Amino acid sequence: MPAKSAAQQKAAGAALSAKRGETPKSELKGASRHMVESMTEKQLEEFASTKRKGKPEHVGD
Repeated sequence: MPAKSAAQQKAAGAALSAKRGETPKSELKGASRHMVESMTEKQLEEFASTKRKGKPEHVGD
């Protein structure tokens, strides 16, 4: 499942970095903190690898 916005893609990238041990989990904020606990590394890779071109910064409800 691809990310729907640039913000979601960036949060997934930060969570993936923490999941791999490259960044301390204590540095995560907001959505990325939740993502690292609730998603697998494979799911995070799919979200983080989404291209940002043409994506809105944030998706409204």
